[in-house]
Amino acid sequence: MAPKGHERRLFLAFSLITLHIVISYGTSSPLNDVNALLKFKESLEDDNESLTSWGSSTFPCFGNKNNWVGIICSRGGSIWGLRLENMKLKGAIDVDSLTQLPRLRSVSFINNKFGGQLPDFRKLRPLKTIFLSHNNFEGTISPNAFEGMKRLRKVHLEYNKFSGEFPTSLTTLSKLVELRLEGNNFQGLLPDLKLSTSLHVFNVSNNQFQGPIPVSLAKFGASAFSGNKELCGPPLQICTQTINQNITTPPTPQLPKQSSLLEKPIPIIAIIFGVIIAMILAIMVIIMVLRSRGDRDNNFGPSSTTRAPRKSGTTDINHEDNDASVRSTTSVGGGRNKSENGKLTFIRDDIEKFDLPDLLKASAEILGSGCFGSSYKATLTNGNAVVVKRFKKMNNVGRDEFQEHMRRLGRLSHPNLLTLLAYYYRKEEKLFITKPMPKGSLAALLHGQARGKTTLDWPTRLKVIKGVVRGISYLYMELPVLVAPHGHLKSSNVLLNDSLDPVLSDYGLIPLINQESVQEMMVAYKSPEYFNNGRVTKKTDVWALGILIIEILTGKFPAAYLQQGSEVDMSSWVASVVDEGFDKNMGQIRNSEGEMGKLLQIGINCCETNIEKRLDIKEVCDRIEEVRERDNDDDFYSTCGSTEADVRSSRGMSDDFTLIIN
Repeated sequence: MAPKGHERRLFLAFSLITLHIVISYGTSSPLNDVNALLKFKESLEDDNESLTSWGSSTFPCFGNKNNWVGIICSRGGSIWGLRLENMKLKGAIDVDSLTQLPRLRSVSFINNKFGGQLPDFRKLRPLKTIFLSHNNFEGTISPNAFEGMKRLRKVHLEYNKFSGEFPTSLTTLSKLVELRLEGNNFQGLLPDLKLSTSLHVFNVSNNQFQGPIPVSLAKFGASAFSGNKELCGPPLQICTQTINQNITTPPTPQLPKQSSLLEKPIPIIAIIFGVIIAMILAIMVIIMVLRSRGDRDNNFGPSSTTRAPRKSGTTDINHEDNDASVRSTTSVGGGRNKSENGKLTFIRDDIEKFDLPDLLKASAEILGSGCFGSSYKATLTNGNAVVVKRFKKMNNVGRDEFQEHMRRLGRLSHPNLLTLLAYYYRKEEKLFITKPMPKGSLAALLHGQARGKTTLDWPTRLKVIKGVVRGISYLYMELPVLVAPHGHLKSSNVLLNDSLDPVLSDYGLIPLINQESVQEMMVAYKSPEYFNNGRVTKKTDVWALGILIIEILTGKFPAAYLQQGSEVDMSSWVASVVDEGFDKNMGQIRNSEGEMGKLLQIGINCCETNIEKRLDIKEVCDRIEEVRERDNDDDFYSTCGSTEADVRSSRGMSDDFTLIIN
């Protein structure tokens, strides 16, 4: 009898588990997903026919790959996110149909033409991110619009036409990380967001908010509140009772009548005034001394009066400064002492800290000079080496705005991105501190003095291209607000580690570079769409990626990049180098010509002048991951930011579209 009872218990347990699985996953079958998304599509007006891939003939997801554009799939084949950006969509956002997607965690409709009231996202309570930036939504937002959405981490509503008071339900979200409301018509008082202790991105600039800034929000700096004429308090001007007659301020507590301060106010004021004058004079003297020292020390970098021969392997492939010199015993700071204003701000905690005087005393050699400035390899007194890159075209960026963007870049973590360790802010120049990459830049290995010393065969070049695409794809997931998350992709900004794995540098800089300089300096502003329409789009990085793919496969340097201040016609360069065939320095390519041709065609498609016909980054990623080393090699992989290993290796990734299953 015991065995039968045991069997019944096992059967009952198995039945309960089966029932749980059916309840949990039964509603997220592929057929249900198709019906839900097609119903959602019916509510949209798609002028560009961007959603033509949405059809009943295929399922939205095949494993972790998407068959339908704009769908983010999890490893289990469920729909994790919608990313319908830059598609000129309009109409209504049918939230009811999306409730049939139980695994949906992220929605992004950035830069479309949606209007009307804010959709009722409370029906999608498990959402973690909501991106509605750059649309035409309008009207007031209900105070309880986000009530009960306890998992919500990121809310981006900037640059719409919302009005009314701050939606108070946002103050109840304890996991909120990013909140952006700038560029709307919100008004009234700002509430305290003490509950959201993890909040590290906040911006309400260019609205009509009034009254004092809560203490919990003052840490975000003046740029987060600029454009609100009647806001006051740190970090803005001090609040007074006359700042707005419509705002009631608490009565000022009365001091005791016998207070000596009230009995003799004039002498006290005179003393205070005298102290302030003395402090101002002292500060002026200190500033004059510091300026005189700064002039003598000539800022950072080796002295211009001492030159040494360029070291082998340090050729600047951009040829933008042929006078770059190397002096292995030179101090990075040219002897500057500890009176330097400012300090290093470290972003990473897993490295040994050092301060600015340590960096100034370090011996340095110049690695190269580019359009932004020079890069140095500095060896500290403890033997550790870091790379210091100077930027002189960021002097229009305020300290608060710069630091906020640095925090955003500091949160990025991916094996194919160069990690920012620390930075230094000064109005005249900025310094980025990173780890050195032992193999230098891809440009130097393809075209410079290092060419031939390190062989870049076909498998290595394929590995480099796949790594670059993964890094770009990650940037697009983590920096969706930036119109071109990289913006400066070229071979000299692809660095290589000991294993010849690619590491991208100079990414995410568009918001920091002076607008009067971007056209001449940044690759994104040399794209066909900029010259034709005066704008950069989400597909601009794809165009630069196509140029890079062709450069890697042909070994030809796109010299037209060096032209400044004039239109760069890269289409003729693409046609000419493609006709010349593959780089002969790749070595043995037998039985690989078919796959190489497939990759070359992807590069050509990325260089499509017509933006509407150009591939998007997701399509490029999927197609490149399918390219193999040999024509008949079936043992290929697809790791475009989708496997568990990639997620673990990118611990710094936020939850926007990353493949996390709760």
